[in-house]
Amino acid sequence: MKWAAVILAMWGLTIGVAQAATHAIDVAQSKLTIYVYKSGLFSFAADNHEINAPIASGTLDEPLTSVSFVVPAAQMTVLDPQMPPDKRAQVQARMLSPDVLDPARYQTIEFKSTAITGSASAGWDVSGVLSLHGQSKSVKLHVTQSGSRFHGSTTLRQTDYGITPITIAGGTVKVKNDIRVDFDIVPGS
Repeated sequence: MKWAAVILAMWGLTIGVAQAATHAIDVAQSKLTIYVYKSGLFSFAADNHEINAPIASGTLDEPLTSVSFVVPAAQMTVLDPQMPPDKRAQVQARMLSPDVLDPARYQTIEFKSTAITGSASAGWDVSGVLSLHGQSKSVKLHVTQSGSRFHGSTTLRQTDYGITPITIAGGTVKVKNDIRVDFDIVPGS
């Protein structure tokens, strides 16, 4: 049987092996949003933040068997539409500073799945490695599908990636250690 499989493979034929179709992620339609929340005694005087993290490249297989993507850290943008532009620029500068993302040293944020279980009807449990700020950590998340879009959310701890949450006013206002990451990923054709 081994020789038959080798001969068929030489002719470009396979024996009952299903192949997953690999697609580039449609970076124009896909979206990764990070939510950073305030805490502390005077948190009422602070702001929560919504950050766009544009996906520069990535792939996923259908059926969902693997996914990977890359986000350029320097291209992350603070959205906060209710915030005055000058204050939003200050938050943006702080986020990109050596104290937080430090894109001069850590240019990309990368995710690569290591295991995926589940189905389109029940959703998938995705395990993978997230590399951020020079640290690579295992993460798990649940993914659902709606039409051609894959959705999900996960919570990360900044300190797990060597980032100290920002504090101001002697610690009476601070950023929570936990941040939420929502994603909506669309495969390209």
